Amino acid sequence: MNNKLTQHDLNRYTILFWKWILGLIAFGALLIFSIGLGLFGQLPDLRTLENPKSYQASEVISSDDIVLGTYYVQNRSNVRYDEISPNVINALIATEDIRFYSHSGIDFKRTFTVIFYNLIGKRQGASTITQQLALNLFSKEGRSRNFSKRLIQKSQELIVAVKLERQYTKEEILTMYLNTVDFGSYNTFGIKSAARTYFSTTPDKLKPEEAAILIGMLKGPSLYNPHRNPERALRRRNTVLENMHGANYISDAEVELLKNSPIKLAFNPSDHNEGSAPYFRAVLKKDIQQTLEENSIYKADGTPYDLDRDGLKIYTTINSRMQKYAEDAQQEYLKTLQVSFNNSWEGRNPFDFKEAKGLIDQGMRRSDRYQQLKSEGKTEEEIIQNFRTPAQMTIFSWKGEIDTLMRPIDSIKYYKLLLRNAVMSMEPQTGYVRAWVGGINFSHFKYDQVKIGTRQVGSTSKPFTYAVAIGNGGYSPCFMVDNLPVSIDAGDGTSYNPRAYKPIPGPITLKTALARSQNNATMYLMKQVGATAVSTLAKNMGITSPVPAFPSIALGSFEASVYDMVGAYSVFVNHGIWTEPIYLLRIADKNGNVIYERKPRIKVVLDEQTAYVMTDMLKGVVKEGTGVRLGWKYKLTNPIGGKTGTTNNNSDGWFIGITPELVTGVWTGAEDRAIHFTSTNFGEGANTALPIFGLYMQKVYADPALKYSKGDFPPPKGGITTVIDCAEYTKHQSGVSELDKKLGF
Repeated sequence: MNNKLTQHDLNRYTILFWKWILGLIAFGALLIFSIGLGLFGQLPDLRTLENPKSYQASEVISSDDIVLGTYYVQNRSNVRYDEISPNVINALIATEDIRFYSHSGIDFKRTFTVIFYNLIGKRQGASTITQQLALNLFSKEGRSRNFSKRLIQKSQELIVAVKLERQYTKEEILTMYLNTVDFGSYNTFGIKSAARTYFSTTPDKLKPEEAAILIGMLKGPSLYNPHRNPERALRRRNTVLENMHGANYISDAEVELLKNSPIKLAFNPSDHNEGSAPYFRAVLKKDIQQTLEENSIYKADGTPYDLDRDGLKIYTTINSRMQKYAEDAQQEYLKTLQVSFNNSWEGRNPFDFKEAKGLIDQGMRRSDRYQQLKSEGKTEEEIIQNFRTPAQMTIFSWKGEIDTLMRPIDSIKYYKLLLRNAVMSMEPQTGYVRAWVGGINFSHFKYDQVKIGTRQVGSTSKPFTYAVAIGNGGYSPCFMVDNLPVSIDAGDGTSYNPRAYKPIPGPITLKTALARSQNNATMYLMKQVGATAVSTLAKNMGITSPVPAFPSIALGSFEASVYDMVGAYSVFVNHGIWTEPIYLLRIADKNGNVIYERKPRIKVVLDEQTAYVMTDMLKGVVKEGTGVRLGWKYKLTNPIGGKTGTTNNNSDGWFIGITPELVTGVWTGAEDRAIHFTSTNFGEGANTALPIFGLYMQKVYADPALKYSKGDFPPPKGGITTVIDCAEYTKHQSGVSELDKKLGF
């Protein structure tokens, strides 16, 4: 009886078991059918599968094909299959999906094996590489932790995986997977970004042990991060190497050798501040956004392009080597100049002087800390107390970042006394900007001083007045003027009587006046030609900031950007033609289709004769004037012209240098004009800006790959009709005078 009951029970349980199995299969089939109909959310259609959406970083590319940096939400850049090392492919297949090449998106054998292991308490994953790709591409929220949601999600993955296998080759699926996978920390997405972040290399050069590290991270990007958890990462790496050995991708000897080797990282985390030319890239991004909007350039679906997500290729004129030379020259000299600046104020407090009163309070109220405390409802007294309480902070220094305990109010004083600097270098014939250094450290100081910021230009404005006098007024560079004080009607009922710094006594030529930056002679010319003519020429030469028609503009009372001033000086070198400084060449979408191309604007501003005479006069500045140290100190003896500039109280130092193939502008000063050098000997442009130009040009000329010549400025095509040799001019003038006497004049 008991045996019969047992047999009956056994039969009943067997039938019940199969009912459950068949029920689960039927439920699964019904679930998958329902999901396929879109009852649990729309599945990607064929068009979406052909163009799967994954966020890609947009790359800023230099003229010599170097990626200067990226714009991204996810730091991802795609690569082709042939750009991925076989070591990566082998590690991936051996670890994640050993039967990848034999299944069609679903590995049924592995699925049932995993179900068995999970039933006995050994949890394993059953997703194939194709299923994981489906999750990466089409699941916005990632892997769900809710069982019911995950069940639906898993079914969606199965359907999409089969569709992917029908739509793409195995190589394309592997490539898409490795381009979309998340490597966790440091905003690292895709194999290209991971190779750069952890090994400072490209995916095609990854060694077996490096590939094993990265593929091992897929199981837990944070848990097996080799930088944060090296011991766990080492164990995981060795597991992957064992998998590769088991799949016959590496030999017995190789696996033992690699397992016993330490992890060797070349850690290079990426963020938006990193890379070359960060100030340039920040300005470029806003420029591109505005350009695409103004030109109504949209994607095929009518939506605007997103620089942080759409994987655009942005081709620029910046030369990566020249950019580095400009950045290096800045850092090399400012380290020394900052020491001189600090020493010049030794024993005195610059904030005690009248013009600097209120700077600290102003800096405090503009700070993020002040705004945050204000938003928290703190009273003014509480905020001031906070600024006077020491806090842990990281500050910038020329010796590197310093972690220190400092009162926030003292950090404001510290930063107010830091010298800032900007450099821009361009080719005058093409307008191509080759180097752009908008500040001293983008991580700490975001404000771009090349194009966004403007400062008083000082004596770098003088060539505008001389160009009007020579071109419109018919003056010769050898014309003699009495170098005496001049009073000019300021236009508002008062007289303008500028002071002259170290005036040269006696009559001097215009060439000498410009070379030695003589204010009196310059104001004499202003009186002859008028402020309106000078203002008009400055604007025609590309100055976009206000240049009011007042006599003081001859001495640089107006403000302008380095970008505009460099563009203006290019007119002299480019035979009187203004070529718009450009830095963006073209933009291509992620598929390589060009969606925008920029052409420079040009216009004739000066006649060739005037332009050439001005280059000759600017050469005199370097040969015998305020720029003479370029020759004796920096050994730049080839034909170079330029103009120094120093503003009131030595607040701004300028130098704009010209060669036949490059025009380079340099500005140096503190954040606020109230903070300045204590003497002109230290604060003049010849000391604060010119040395950076000298160091930069030394590096440029030392690089044979750049191929910039040391030749002279080419004369006008029709020859030189203006006498620029002052000895010959004097002789000619004397001859005319003698003839006048004989004729009775």
